Amino acid sequence: MSPTPDAVLELNDVTFRRQGKEILHGITFTVRRGEHWALLGPNGAGKSTILGFCGAVTHPTSGTVHILGRRLGRVELQALRRTIGHVNPRHPLRSPLTIREVVLTGITGSVDLPPRWQPAPGEVAKADSLIETLGLRGKAGERWPTLSQGERGRALIARALIGDPRLLLLDEPSTGLDVASREQLLETIDLLEVTHPGVSSILVTHHLEELPTTTTHALLLANGRVVAAGPAGEIVTTEHVSRTFDHPIEVDRQDGRWSARASRGLTAAR
Repeated sequence: MSPTPDAVLELNDVTFRRQGKEILHGITFTVRRGEHWALLGPNGAGKSTILGFCGAVTHPTSGTVHILGRRLGRVELQALRRTIGHVNPRHPLRSPLTIREVVLTGITGSVDLPPRWQPAPGEVAKADSLIETLGLRGKAGERWPTLSQGERGRALIARALIGDPRLLLLDEPSTGLDVASREQLLETIDLLEVTHPGVSSILVTHHLEELPTTTTHALLLANGRVVAAGPAGEIVTTEHVSRTFDHPIEVDRQDGRWSARASRGLTAAR
């Protein structure tokens, strides 16, 4: 099956089995240029597995995955991965690199700087520009162990963007953040709509409060199946979210941000 012409990412009837058990069942959705998707669902729903397909890390058991027009299984993976930015708050860095050095590892695709590798002056300038744009002005020389979780999150977004990706993956980017740091990070993500127009993104979370205002689409997942998918305003609703989490949840949206709480009326009616 050929990919949709304007698709950045396309999953068609994807299944995945692990140790003989099927954990994803017929997943289908398409992300187009400039769209910002939220992938929502409870723990164990299959969100991380789907993100593995999106990042060209995991192959489906059946079905097809096209990333930037290239089909998994028929493309050189390292080259494809260089066109994808991945933000993982559990970034496994152990050495005391500076923020600038961490951002530059986005060029090499490594956790640490490779031995004897030296960035070009233009690459250093680009790293410093991203660091400033993402709210870390004057901190390029500060070292990873001394950073707050919020500063690390913004540094990792800069790292993901330095390769000019067409697809940006954010894997629960608010993990471990306090409320203030979470809000600063979400403001940073919203800023990408201006600084990097045309980039598509997928953000994985199970908290509606962690959705940026720039979210355009949502996919709700439960037990390895799609509950609902489409424009965020139509999908992130009381009905759909309650079905996804198998619990009566009242969803509200104000000033572009979502919130959720258990619905007493719905609880009594169950």
